Amino acid sequence: MNQSPQFINNNIILRVAVPSPLRRLFDYLLPTAHGNYNPEPGTRVLVPFGKRELLGIIVAVTDHSTIDVAKLKPALQILDVTPLFNTSMLQLFAWASRYYQYPLGMLFDAVLPSWLRKQKTLELPFVATHQTKQLLPLKLNSFQESAVAEVIKAIGKFQAFLLDGVTGSGKTEVYMQLITRMVEANKQTLILVPEINLTPQTLQHFQERFQVPIAVLHSQVTEKNRASAWLHAQQGHALIVLGTRLAAFTPLKNPGLFIIDEEHDLAFKQQDHFRYSARDLLLKRAQLEQCPILLGTATPSLETWHNVITKKFHYLELPVRAGSAQKPVVEIIDIRHKKLDEGLSNELLAQIKQQLENKQQILLFLNRRGYAPVLMCCKCGWHHTCKRCDSNMILHHDTQILRCHHCEAQNVIPQSCAQCNDANITAIGLGTQRLELCLARYFPTANIVRVDKDSVHNKKQLKNVLDSVHDGSTNILIGTQMLSKGHHFPNLGLVAIVDIDAALFSADFRATERIGQLITQVAGRTGRGTKIGKVVLQTTHPDNKMLQTLVYEGYHEFLELLIQERRLTGLPPYSYQVLFRAETKVPAIAGTFLQSIKKLITASTTTVSCLGPIPAPMEKRQGFYRAQLLLQADSRQALQSQLQSVIPHIEANKLGRNVRWSIDVDPLEMF
Repeated sequence: MNQSPQFINNNIILRVAVPSPLRRLFDYLLPTAHGNYNPEPGTRVLVPFGKRELLGIIVAVTDHSTIDVAKLKPALQILDVTPLFNTSMLQLFAWASRYYQYPLGMLFDAVLPSWLRKQKTLELPFVATHQTKQLLPLKLNSFQESAVAEVIKAIGKFQAFLLDGVTGSGKTEVYMQLITRMVEANKQTLILVPEINLTPQTLQHFQERFQVPIAVLHSQVTEKNRASAWLHAQQGHALIVLGTRLAAFTPLKNPGLFIIDEEHDLAFKQQDHFRYSARDLLLKRAQLEQCPILLGTATPSLETWHNVITKKFHYLELPVRAGSAQKPVVEIIDIRHKKLDEGLSNELLAQIKQQLENKQQILLFLNRRGYAPVLMCCKCGWHHTCKRCDSNMILHHDTQILRCHHCEAQNVIPQSCAQCNDANITAIGLGTQRLELCLARYFPTANIVRVDKDSVHNKKQLKNVLDSVHDGSTNILIGTQMLSKGHHFPNLGLVAIVDIDAALFSADFRATERIGQLITQVAGRTGRGTKIGKVVLQTTHPDNKMLQTLVYEGYHEFLELLIQERRLTGLPPYSYQVLFRAETKVPAIAGTFLQSIKKLITASTTTVSCLGPIPAPMEKRQGFYRAQLLLQADSRQALQSQLQSVIPHIEANKLGRNVRWSIDVDPLEMF
């Protein structure tokens, strides 16, 4: 039992965040031999924890404790002479821990480079990027000049900007010229990109422009190099810091500007363990650091657009493409009552042929890898499903196996039906491998390259693909979302989205927003040179209102329709959500556990609605039975307050010991 605080003279007590699921800090005395200095908050410390030794972060240094001082143990070793994190960063971590309901010690453990978690030395050589050639700044158009000027005026204070630029409008050049100002002032710029495959391209742009050290942080950087880049950003040596989601936590000695490229992208939300939004977290950090933050995109998220409407964000627009590039022509092909060959209409095949004759490149987009999504018996209707997941096994033609894309289980392709033993089994549906084989039949002399997780496994392979596109040796690209954003293909004459119907009628209320972003982003890959590009959409629902608005009126009008729909239904951004997920090896227990949470909440408040619990859309995954409970409220504060009050009761629930459960604040995926 906690005792009243004791004020200790001539004693220093370290309040430490330890990597433990317990949602509290732990008090320790100074180590027996601690040198001639007092440690500061933000430094690493090695402490005894039960029978283990753990690395924690000192959050506060005080002279009192709620625990009897005689019961406190001394820390084992102070690992840093100077703090790794300053006051504003510690405030950021504390906020993130509270808001995303994640233990502070576990949070520190998640964001520290693994090299530093293993108590390695801080004296690491900095592997700086090397400039390949010096490129001069491009001449800005009036819209770009205005955007740069507005952000420059906000230097030294917090202001959030949306840089809303159509694809090819020169957002990157705006970033470059702002970074130039930061470099001249010896201030640091942190730039987040959503995907690792975009990092090499962005890095190359920066290397060609700037003669300063650039720190690169993402999951494919080696453990040692990531720790080195992190430390040199923290020490102020790297004036440009480029990374993916986790780089949002990189400490900076002299921050001047934050940039989030493709701010709408789902990849900025961590979907497991510490479920945070890097975009929202960096907005909070900019506020704490008193820095401007620039969110760039051609397809603003609804949350960001709402912040513009409500004047929380300053709006900057780049409405025209840079240079002589023009917007592509968009055509909807109605494929109702038409004979398709592996998903391709005669009209689309004819347009591909014409583009090849004109020496133009083609990109076909299909967000479904493998050969076919279903292997089915034509006699009894049996289809091959995964034993561990509620999903079909995907047929892969190149390896001649069936694979589950959720648990990676594999099976050989059966010769007959497992239910009726009939040999007439067939592949149903279309994947990228099947599309590739079909195009090879029609265009045998064309160089066709498929880009998905099965064909491209690392950044070197991706670079080879992109080089083949740029040098013209690739004629037809078949891609998934890996190619939907950020890439510059100047000779791309035609982009075709083979199948958009599934996304138009998804159970996820965010699916319409995402298909609008996807179509706009994929369409933006074409028409970047001197010729007008063409975009073709195949659908059996050509009269869909959202699709018609997007294609013929534009993304802004599409957003306005969506925002009206969300307002009427009371969905985000007009409400706030938290998703409880639970999973267990035994059916029904997850639902029972979530039902107990619902009872706690409904008994204590009327301002928070509970929807569910219900089975997850994919109830069984990787051998676990899954359920979910959605909390929704008109007030973010009411929702957070309710979480704070019920979580201690949830953690004390004995049933929870047999359930893996998690909290997702501001969920973006319900699956």
